Amino acid sequence: MHIKRFLILFLALGVSACASFAPTGTPTPQLPTATPVPPTATPPPSVATVDGEYITSAEFQAELARYKSAQTAIGTTVSDEEANKVVLEDMIAQVLLSQAAREANFNLTEPDLKSRLDALAESVGGAEALSAWQSAHGYDDASFKVALKRSAEAAWMRDKIIADVPTSVEQIHVRQILTYNEDAARTAWEQLQAGTDFDEMSALYDPSTAGELGWVPRGYLLDAKADEAVFALQVGTYSDVIATDAGFHIFKALERGDHPLTPDALLTVQELALKNWVAEQRTKSEIVLAP
Repeated sequence: MHIKRFLILFLALGVSACASFAPTGTPTPQLPTATPVPPTATPPPSVATVDGEYITSAEFQAELARYKSAQTAIGTTVSDEEANKVVLEDMIAQVLLSQAAREANFNLTEPDLKSRLDALAESVGGAEALSAWQSAHGYDDASFKVALKRSAEAAWMRDKIIADVPTSVEQIHVRQILTYNEDAARTAWEQLQAGTDFDEMSALYDPSTAGELGWVPRGYLLDAKADEAVFALQVGTYSDVIATDAGFHIFKALERGDHPLTPDALLTVQELALKNWVAEQRTKSEIVLAP
């Protein structure tokens, strides 16, 4: 694989171990995004500290440049403000994950680290290609190893968190009437109130699926208003008109109870679990942003 294509692939997935939610038996870290610097008497120029561990200005700017380059490569335009926020939040999350891995006694040995470096070098076309990338992005062999170690720690902790997500959770079997016009949605809702059968109407508005959404867990619908509306329903009842970016919905609950997660829903629940873990960990940590 050409090294440029390889780097774009990793960067497109995100700038930290948080970006990938698929569990693996042995975590394979992404290309490192930061070099942790221990506290010193003279602190290095930094954008943040996480429980005393520095995120230096140099590593932040390097990661920011790589993130912007990756977004350009996939045809996405992001503002400087948005890019700064995404990169800093992901770097903080990675530090939190790596710290938690060390607290959980995850120990990446030197042979383990060497095997990861060898595999990484092979995947980008050899040791010279990897060395050239390191040099171009301000790494020497020592700092690259430190960064790779932190990335591996974060990946291990990520996988530990998502492995605890149950494969069967409370879900609701949902059907919907979806329109792209609020007036049409209101008309449909009034017809339902007048006694029109919901299933007949959902099939009329969407003949291909009859409005079938299947079993959905909390958080799967992504839009908070839709998620809240669906989980407020009792079996056999339907919601008011709910506006989302996708259109105007009326949801009906067909069944409710514990049900196995589909592969796609499992990924969504795992992602939510990871985000919730990071959010909770932030409240327990001392995170100081540079002024």
